[in-house]
Amino acid sequence: MQNGQLFLNDHLVEADLLIIGSKIEKIGKNISSDGMFQTIDCSGLQISPGGIDPHVHLHLPTPAGFSADDFETGSKAAIAGGTTSLIDFVTPQRGQSIVEALQLRRQEVANSLCDVKLHVSPVEWTDQTEHEIIQCIKKEGIKSFKVYMAYQSTIGLKDEDIFKVMKVVGKHEGIVTMHCEVDSIIEKNRKQFLSEGKTAPKYHPLSRPNAVEAGAVKKAIELADKADCPLYIVHVSTHEALDHIHKAQSKGQPVYAETCPQYLLLEDSLYDQPFDQACKYVMSPPLRKKENRKALWQAIAEGIIQTVGTDHCPFTLDQKRMGLNDFTKIPNGAGGVEYRMSLLYTFGVLENRITLQKFVDVTSTNAAKIFGWYPQKGIIQEGSDADLVIWDPDAKQTITSKTHHQNCDLNIYEGLEVQGLPKYTYVTGTQMTRI
Repeated sequence: MQNGQLFLNDHLVEADLLIIGSKIEKIGKNISSDGMFQTIDCSGLQISPGGIDPHVHLHLPTPAGFSADDFETGSKAAIAGGTTSLIDFVTPQRGQSIVEALQLRRQEVANSLCDVKLHVSPVEWTDQTEHEIIQCIKKEGIKSFKVYMAYQSTIGLKDEDIFKVMKVVGKHEGIVTMHCEVDSIIEKNRKQFLSEGKTAPKYHPLSRPNAVEAGAVKKAIELADKADCPLYIVHVSTHEALDHIHKAQSKGQPVYAETCPQYLLLEDSLYDQPFDQACKYVMSPPLRKKENRKALWQAIAEGIIQTVGTDHCPFTLDQKRMGLNDFTKIPNGAGGVEYRMSLLYTFGVLENRITLQKFVDVTSTNAAKIFGWYPQKGIIQEGSDADLVIWDPDAKQTITSKTHHQNCDLNIYEGLEVQGLPKYTYVTGTQMTRI
């Protein structure tokens, strides 16, 4: 690659880059290929580390069927948007061995076109759970374990069991990632709305107000501090939750935060539409009011939020219609992995909300550091994986379900125009796409 602007040492530098096999072999000026290697002229283009999305749900089983993207179609969508690595989840059935569930999930991951790590979710505490967590860390290379405070009837854990998980994970140098919502309040609200005949999608956000997230975040931070365990809070959507996170970070507690593009760009007024339009925005946490968006952008700029994932979990309109007469039956989730980087570049970098350095940090480098992929990934340097995005900062595209790569007929960003697109995406040295 010649004449490109490489993102090196926190800024853009004009340099050449030589890839041999799956690795970055050399970075420098006027590297000669001697006719032995393919040469790509990257004039006018920016070269940054391939994106890492730390939060996707591909081929996720639900009462509405599997989420619309499996690992093949989901990874195609990711690569089309400049994301070259994904972190998905292992969610056992209650009564199932965590290690067995991990092995089965790895078989499903095999058709991915890009690298995939896995978070493992303990969904109960048994006599075997501690041993299985240690086995995942010591023998299976798993660093992160996701716990749900919501969904108590299926996969969620009570506070005392969350603390047990945190104790063993922290002791063995792992990290707990946490879905923070107070389950009891959600269930009370949902039952109340349904008893009153309030079944439309607009009651989904009303059943999960800001306090549901903020209270759970506060409790999770307290438990992690007591257990001496690093904590990563997924899909933060409220300014109140940010207050608790910032306070913990200011005290030196290892607490990391993730948000998603939907919480940075969309708001809860979108639920006040006919079902077929509103249902695609049903996700948990739900979209929030506008003032939360400003706080989230500011938290990214200030380093309170370290990563931007997508919680990519798309469902088709037919699947969403399972909840036509009951919002609690609408499958939760939406797609986003394909447009994460372009959305952040357009509405973050180009609108001066975040710097280019912060863009690279939250889309790649920080996730690599937190989840044990650095410096193999998340950085452009000699010896690292050749996971690269050749970025055209001037290219524009209007997002639409008619042309997107994800395997779904819905898109929550329908009609938004983005500027900044990958021209080429390289996954461990292999050119995967050209737009």
